[in-house]
This record gives sequence, C-alpha cells and structure tokens, in this order.
Amino acid sequence: MSRQLLQNGAIAAAVILLVAAVAWYKGAFDPPAGGPEGVDSGLPRMVDFGSTVCPDCKKMAPILAELREEYAGRAIIQFIDVVEDPAAGDFYPYRVMPTQVFYDRDGQEHWAHEGFLAREEIVRILGELGAEPPE
Repeated sequence: MSRQLLQNGAIAAAVILLVAAVAWYKGAFDPPAGGPEGVDSGLPRMVDFGSTVCPDCKKMAPILAELREEYAGRAIIQFIDVVEDPAAGDFYPYRVMPTQVFYDRDGQEHWAHEGFLAREEIVRILGELGAEPPE
C-alpha cells in the first residue's frame, strides 16, 4: 500500500512541476501589463535589443536615432541595451543581438528579426502597422 501511495505522490508532484513549468514558460514571454515603454500607447512600436559594443548594433544606432525623431508621435522606436541593463530585456523574447521586434497598436507582436535590419525595411514594417511615414 505504501508503494502505491509513493507512486501516486510522485505522479502528482510531476504533474504539478509540469503545470508550473508551462505557466512560467508562457508568462516569461508575455510582457506584463503596464511594463515596458509604449506597451499601452496605442502606437506601433519597434524594440531593438542590442548593445553599444555589437558591430551590427553600432551600424543600426544612427538609423534608430533618425527614425525615433522622424516617427515621433506616430510610432515608438525603442533601444534596449541588454549588456548594460540585462534586466531591461526580461519582458521580451530575444536570443541574439541585435534583434528587432515590432508590435502593433494593441501591443501584439507583429514580426521579429535577428541581425542588422535596413532602414527601408523598418519603414516598410512600420507602414504595415499603420505608422504614417515622415514627410
């Protein structure tokens, strides 16, 4: 009888661990409400995960600075330095630098890209998301 109880206890513990792992996994990739900049803004948003030491990130820095200014009030262009502030990237699923993640006006992920992304492609995707192009 005690062997049966031990087996049942082990099965119950395994199920609880599995449920907890799935809940953690799903929660780890969903930005919490009221979390990062722009989540509740109603504007399309691009988040670039990179660093000031990454070569492709360095090439993208002036492009992002220009787009941030040009799209002010129409879209949010955000840079997160995951080397300087690793915790800042905790809200997002990224694996390499740079990674760009685009979100629609409702904060739903639209598209993600790893590596250098040209200005023209960024502008095209922001347009798909309804951001009016700069004049």
